[in-house]
Amino acid sequence: MVKKKEMKKKEETASLRPAVLKKTSIFMVVLLIAVLFSLRNPKIEAEGKSNHIPSFLQRQKVSSPLEAEGLSYDFYQDSCPGAEDMIRSKMKKFFSNQKGVPANLLRLFFHDCFIRGCDASVLLNTTDANNNRSVEKQAPPNLTLKGFDVVESIKEDLEEACPGVVSCADVLALATRDGILLTGGPFYPVFTGRKDSHESHFQEALSDIPSPNHNISQILSLFQRRGFDERDTVSLLGAHNVGRISCDFIRNRFGNFSGTGHPDSTMASDFMDELRLQCQDGHGITQVGAPTLAPAPTPTMATLIKGNSKPMMMFSEQLSVAISSGSAFDGHYYRNLLRSRGLLFADQQLMANNITASLVRTYASDDGRTFRKDFARAMLKMSNHGVLTGDNGEVRFKCALPRSHS
Repeated sequence: MVKKKEMKKKEETASLRPAVLKKTSIFMVVLLIAVLFSLRNPKIEAEGKSNHIPSFLQRQKVSSPLEAEGLSYDFYQDSCPGAEDMIRSKMKKFFSNQKGVPANLLRLFFHDCFIRGCDASVLLNTTDANNNRSVEKQAPPNLTLKGFDVVESIKEDLEEACPGVVSCADVLALATRDGILLTGGPFYPVFTGRKDSHESHFQEALSDIPSPNHNISQILSLFQRRGFDERDTVSLLGAHNVGRISCDFIRNRFGNFSGTGHPDSTMASDFMDELRLQCQDGHGITQVGAPTLAPAPTPTMATLIKGNSKPMMMFSEQLSVAISSGSAFDGHYYRNLLRSRGLLFADQQLMANNITASLVRTYASDDGRTFRKDFARAMLKMSNHGVLTGDNGEVRFKCALPRSHS
């Protein structure tokens, strides 16, 4: 009887083997296909664990959407395999010598991408690349931004290694991301393959770049035109966590703000006193509430162009006095807004809308983790906005000049 049971058990086991082997074979085939596929298309989520990214860049990551149209991950893998490593290395050196470089590039990147997309138009030292006038005699729309020397230095090294391959638009996008990481910000994947525009978009920049004195409706309208919702907008403005802002953009808040005859009522009085002292530079701002204070002109681009041969973009850093807005990608920018201590009127206006105010409170409620996550997603979205690819643009030899002038 026992022998019969053992024989029956052996027969049942034998009958199961083909099924088990079949399932195992299917599993191994699927696994092999997955491995081969990953070698051809490495997943962005695994990037932080890869030796491709130095340890100093292995920070917070976000999942990536499908590749942007015309862009791809590691676009220069074959044509210039060391390009991204070279950019990281250069950024690390720049940062070790000057901690303000990431903030400079971040604002440069924003001004480049916000008009028509990330096409390196802001880097051009010309207002009209298609005319016959000498480029050197033109007044560029970017004289008051910083970081051009950093991009040009990186580009020069890339030109030696891979002439005419890596676009200035990609250099700016990658260098900005790596700079954000170096200053404590989040990691986000950057797709590459952008081409550079043939011309700058100076006239559009005059009307479409957000002004320091815009109200919340104007701010949201400008961002929504480019596909950014309230959450994107509030997180992107969190870039003001780092860097310096010229006193020329806040001095008008101390006196006849927007023609009211009074200081800006959205600013905390003790904060206004602090800023008056910090921005004191011999232009009459010597005491709080001085009735004879002559207000500085509203720093819109139009008025600056009319009265100044050097037109200014949003965040000038080459004027007389500048105030630090911070040096860390945490929630201090948002906590300041809750206390009516936003440096710019446009910053403080985030508290004037129920949706944006709610987001401010959310970002202010932790150590910056929620903000960094949303900021990374918004930067990924902005870096893919309106890019030129294929035959729609060019690869400049020098970022300050169109290819035809090089």
